[in-house]
Parts: sequence; structure tokens; C-alpha cells
Amino acid sequence: MLKKVLIANRGEIAVRIVRACAEMGIRSTAIYTEPDRYALHVKRADEAYSLGEDPLAGYLDPLRIVNLALETGCDAIHPGYGFLSENAEFARLCEQNGVTFIGPRSELIHQMGDKTQARDAMRAAGVPITPGSEGNLADIDEALALAAEIGYPVMVKATSGGGGRGIRRCDSAEELKQQYPRVISEATKAFGSAEVFMEKCIVNPRHIEVQILADSHGNVVHLYERDCSIQRRNQKLIEIAPSPQLTPEQRQYIGGLAVKAAEAVGYTNAGTVEFLLAGNEVYFMEMNTRVQVEHTISEQITGVDIVREQLRIAAGLKLSYRQQDISYRGYALQFRINAEDPKNDFLPSFGRISHYYAPGGPGVRVDTAIYTGYEIPPYYDSMCLKLVVWALTWEEAVARGKRALDDMRLHGIKTTASYYQQILQHPDFAAANFDTSFVPSHPELLNYSDKRHPSETALALASAIAAYAGW
Repeated sequence: MLKKVLIANRGEIAVRIVRACAEMGIRSTAIYTEPDRYALHVKRADEAYSLGEDPLAGYLDPLRIVNLALETGCDAIHPGYGFLSENAEFARLCEQNGVTFIGPRSELIHQMGDKTQARDAMRAAGVPITPGSEGNLADIDEALALAAEIGYPVMVKATSGGGGRGIRRCDSAEELKQQYPRVISEATKAFGSAEVFMEKCIVNPRHIEVQILADSHGNVVHLYERDCSIQRRNQKLIEIAPSPQLTPEQRQYIGGLAVKAAEAVGYTNAGTVEFLLAGNEVYFMEMNTRVQVEHTISEQITGVDIVREQLRIAAGLKLSYRQQDISYRGYALQFRINAEDPKNDFLPSFGRISHYYAPGGPGVRVDTAIYTGYEIPPYYDSMCLKLVVWALTWEEAVARGKRALDDMRLHGIKTTASYYQQILQHPDFAAANFDTSFVPSHPELLNYSDKRHPSETALALASAIAAYAGW
């Protein structure tokens, strides 16, 4: 078994990994840059080491992190999500230096990170993909010719892209001419590669992804699907497991496709296979070679601790479960509570949290790294906590989500919590009738009142008095 793990990340996912290590008797090592000196993951880990003043450079330096792991006696590195989690060079450095990378092999990260290679692999495995380019586009002329062949609208995507960046929808040849150089520019700046490809735009699909686990002994299982259709500009806001919109036949088919995809490439550790669903047509979109932000809801409905399984797999152990051992129960929703102002085009709202009260009660889980007095730095992702609710039925899960959002008190910054309340109250959401067009189709949901609850007004006054008095 692993003895000591360096966590190459920050925030709530670092705290999540620290907890899993503690339960398994594994020592945890945190890293941080100066803005994170008082962060919760630093406080909770068994050891913590500074990477210097620069907010980002240390978290993005593969060689420095691997060397630190060696210097501090760590036998493994968990990359979390974001930062270097899907960086093939980082995984390769771990392999070359005898440090276990808690994720798939470096060559597989490279293959799945290259969207055209991933499409080729799925095509060869018999997993349905959207019509589009075979390989990268050579130039705008090839793009125009292909778009005319497969029909508009089309999506131009960065081959090495991710996180909703490097993507443009084009509804006409004129739009394609305008957007093509922009995608190349964004891809070069964000991912260091100018390569792009094209695929048919599936209009208003449902975004369905499947959580998989695979060990090094040839065992692959899925933990059912998550519905990530509630999103804004390709950024997920609310995730649901399982999808309330799938039939049992669709659920079985899509879960089987995900396992087939993982087996085809020899996948190991935790991963996610993402699909677009239009009617009864299913199309492979991409494979994420890491733990997902929304792994929480798969854990809630199945009872499987995904991070624990990651650590076991990395240690060379077999999966704790066979597919027939895994079932799901009820529904879970995850709300990404972002430090953003929905009324101001979701502008980031960084600053000091003057008061934080976490919601609780039956079926409520909060994954976070914030606390009262914590200063949210402006250098990182705006997500400050993940609120997860579970209940036996869809209707109960939605009601519990409303209650938990109302329970939460988070002062000092703007958040997306009130906006999510509006989404939950919409009749289409309540009836589980939505797709990826839901958010852009309902701009009226942003017209909610900012009027404070009486208890919030009293709390704000008390906080101001305490601050003035120097308490």
C-alpha cells in the first residue's frame, strides 16, 4: 500500500484527498504558494511545503513538484483536477523517477488529451462519434470544405483543449471564417498548441458523462452516469446523478459504451467518458483522465469512495467492486457555488469571507476549503464550495436542494447560490425537462431579488460592529 502521498493541488479537492489518505493510514503532503499559506488544505495535511511567492508558477512546475516528492519521501503524487492533472509530461516525470502517479499512464493521458487521437481510438473501438474531421484541420479551406459536407452548425475545437475553452460554434461559412483564427489563437495561448479539429454541432443535446474505474488487472466498472446539461458557456453549474431523463435501456447502453471505451485504450484508475445525447442518438465527446469535480454525486448514489479506489488502484490492488456489486439509489445534485456575481455577467467576486455557515441535515454534503475569515484569492478558479444533496426521489432531491441552498450563509462575496434557487424553481427543471440550452434559454432567471433575509441583515450588522470594535 502507499505510505505517503504528495497532493499536487489546492482547495477543496486537496482537502478531499487528505481525508481519503487519513482514512487509509497514508500520510499526506500538501504544497502551497504564498496566497495559500493559510489555506485549509495546508492546515489539514500531515506536512506542507511552500513553492514560493508566485501564485501559479509552483503549482504548474512538474519537475519541481516531482523533486519535492522525492526529497520528502513521498512514494506517490495525486494531481487532483485542473493544474497538472492531465499533463502527460508530469505523469512521465513521475514514471521516470519511480514516483507513482495516481492516474493513468502518461501515454494514455497524451492520447486522450489529443481530441483527434481520442476520436480515432473510439472510432476503432466501435464507440459512436460525431461526424467531423479525421485528424486536425490543415487550414481554413479544409475547414470550409468539411463544414459544407457535414452541414452547419459545426464546432471548431482546440485539439488539446478542455474546460470549455478553445471552442467556437459556427452557423455559417462567414462565421467559420471569423472564428477559425480565434480558436487557433485561444488554443495557442491556453494550451500551447495551434492544432484544431471540427465536428458536427449537435444542437441542444443532453450532456451525459459516465464515471469509470479501472485497475491494472483488467477490471473495469462504471458508476452510472451524471447529467451535466445545466451549464453556461460550456461551464457546468449543476450536476445530477443519475440522469432523471434516461430510460433503463439508455442507462445500460451508455454505461456499457463507457466501459467499452476504457477497455479499448487499456485505461487504469478513475476517469470519465463524456457523451452527447440527442434523442436516442449517443455520441462520444471526450474522455477525462482524472477525477472530476462532480465525482461527489456518483459517490452519493453508489456508496463507492472514488478517491479511495484511486489510491488502491495506484498501489496495484484490484478494484473493491465488480460491476454486479454496484447499484445506485436515489438522486444526487451538486451545486458549484462560485464566487461570481450572476447579475453582473458572472463577474468573479473575490475577497474576504466575513461569515460562513455550512448547510447540513439529512442527505447534505459540503466539499470546501473555505472558512469564516478566509480570503478568496483572485488567482484561481472561482469555485469556493460544492454543495451536494441526496434523496430517494427526484422531487425530494430538488426540494432538499432548495432547503440546503437556503440554509447556507456566505457573506463578504457574491455567489451563484441565489441563481441556483431560481433554476430549481423553474417548472421545466422540476419536471426534469432540460438540455444544454436551458441556461441560455432562460435569461429571466437572473431577475431575482437581492433582498436579504432578516437573519442575514442582523448577521451583517453584528459582523460590522465586531469588526469596528476589533473583536
